[in-house]
Amino acid sequence: MKGSRGDGWVTRFGLIMAMAGNAVGLGNFLRFPGKAAPYGGAFMIPYFLALLLVGIPLMWVEWTIGRHGGGFGHGTTPGMFHRLWKHPISKYLGVFGVLIPAMVGVYYVYIESWSLGYAWLTATGQYWGRTSNDAMKDVFTTYLGIGGEGPVSFPLQAYTFFLITFVINITIFALGISKGIEVVAKYCMPTLVVLGVVLMVRVLTLPPMDGRTIGDGLAQIWSVRDWSVLLKPDIWLAASGQIFFTLSVGLGMIHTYASYLRKHEDVVLSGLTACATNELVEVVIGASIAIPAAVLFFGVAQAQQIAEGGTFSIGFFALPVIFQQMPGGQFFGTIWFLLLFLAGLTSSMAMFTPLLVFLEDELQLPRRKGVALVAVMVFAMMQPVILFMKHGLVDELDYWMGEACLVLFVAIESMVFAWIFGMKQGWEEMHQGADIRLPKIFYYIIQWVTSTFVLLIVVWWLGGSFKDKLMMAGVPPESRPFLWLARIMMVGMLIFLLAGIHRAWKTHPKFFETVEKEPIEP
Repeated sequence: MKGSRGDGWVTRFGLIMAMAGNAVGLGNFLRFPGKAAPYGGAFMIPYFLALLLVGIPLMWVEWTIGRHGGGFGHGTTPGMFHRLWKHPISKYLGVFGVLIPAMVGVYYVYIESWSLGYAWLTATGQYWGRTSNDAMKDVFTTYLGIGGEGPVSFPLQAYTFFLITFVINITIFALGISKGIEVVAKYCMPTLVVLGVVLMVRVLTLPPMDGRTIGDGLAQIWSVRDWSVLLKPDIWLAASGQIFFTLSVGLGMIHTYASYLRKHEDVVLSGLTACATNELVEVVIGASIAIPAAVLFFGVAQAQQIAEGGTFSIGFFALPVIFQQMPGGQFFGTIWFLLLFLAGLTSSMAMFTPLLVFLEDELQLPRRKGVALVAVMVFAMMQPVILFMKHGLVDELDYWMGEACLVLFVAIESMVFAWIFGMKQGWEEMHQGADIRLPKIFYYIIQWVTSTFVLLIVVWWLGGSFKDKLMMAGVPPESRPFLWLARIMMVGMLIFLLAGIHRAWKTHPKFFETVEKEPIEP
C-alpha cells in the first residue's frame, strides 16, 4: 500500500487502526463525558446529527483530499490545496493543516503524560486516602506544580513523565509510517479496546449505592429528561465541537495519513470503518465508564457539577475517589490511566508528522535533519507550557488552535472541495476504487449541508467569543504577558510555515506542476 513517496501503509488493517487511533484520544474518555453530562441524554441528539451530517462527510472529504494530493507527491495540505484550486492563495490556506496539529501537539503531549504519571501514582497508591474531590484536586495541582507562589512552576515528577512521553512520541514519529505509527497502532488500538471493555464491565457490574443503580448513570447519557435544552444553541455547538475533536477532522493528520494511499485504494469504506471504531470507543465504551460511575457514587446533581468543573474533573478528580471505594480499585484505577495514556498516544504520535512531511516533501529536507529540527522546535515550545501553565498557556493554545483555527480550517477545506474543486469531480475522486458506493444523498449533504453548517459556526464564533478572547477580557493583568507568549509561539510557527511555502514554490516550481505520479508498488 505504499504510495509514490516510498513510505506508507503495509496493511489495510494497520491503516484503519492508525486512522482510528488518530481519532481515538483523550477526548473520547475525558472531553466527551464533560460535554455530555450537563445536558443528559438530550446531548446525544445533536451529537448524532452532527456526526451524520458533518463529521462523517468531512472525514470522507479529508481522506479524498489526502489520497488525491498524495498522488502528486504532496503529503500535507499546502500542496494538496494547490492541486484542488489553481490559485496562488490556495497553498497558503493549506498552512492550517500543518500549523494546527503541530501546535496542538505542543500541549497535548504534556497532558498525555499526566495519564502515565497518574498510572504510576495509582499503582503505587501515592494518593490513597484522599477520598474527596477537593482532596484529589489538591493532588492534581501539586502534581502539576500550579498551586504554589511565583510565576514559574517546575514539578519534577510531572516533568519526568513528560520526558518519558516525549521520547516515546518522537521515537515512533521518527520511525515513520510503516515502521512506527502503523506498528504501534496495530498493537495499541486492540489493547486500548480490551482495557476499555474490562473497565466497562467492572463499572456495569457495580452494586447499587444509596438507592442508586448503574442504570441511573446510563440513563444520564441515553434518557432525555429535558427536551427544552435542545432549544439552546450551546448544546448544538458543544455537540458539533465534540464531533470535530473525536474524529480529528480539521487537524491535517487524516490528510497526511491518506496521502500514502494509491489512487485506486478505497477511502469510503476504510474511512467509515475507522469512524465506526472511534464511535465504538467513545459512545459504547467511553459513555459506559466515567458518567455512570460518577452518577452511581455521587448522584446526578453532583456528577453534573463535577463535569462542569472542567475537562479533567471527572477523570482526574472524581474517578480516583471512586476507585478508592471499590474492590480492586487500585488495579482498575491503574488500568483507567493506562487506557488514557494509550488513547493519547495513538493521537499524539502523529501530530508532528504533517510538519515533518512538509519539510521532506515541500522543502526537500533529508529525513534525519527534519526529525531533529522538529524535535528541537517542539521541545523548546513545550517548556513555556510546562513552566508557566498556571497562567493559562494551555487554555490559550487550545482555544486558538484546538477550537478557532480548527473550525476555520474545516470551513475552508469543505468549501474548497465542494465549491471550487467541484462536487462532481470530488464525488468521482472519492469513489475511485471504492468498495461501496455512497447513497447519492451524501453528494448534496457534502455540497450544501456540511459546508454551510461549518460556515455558520465560523460566523457564530466571530460574532460571539472572538472579540473577548482577542482582547483578553477578564484575564488578570499578571497573566497577560504569558498569554502573549503563547500567541508569539503560534504566530512564529505560522510565519515559519508561510515562509516555507513561499520558498518551496519559488525554488522548485516544476515539482508542483507535474502530472499525477504512478505509485510505487510495495
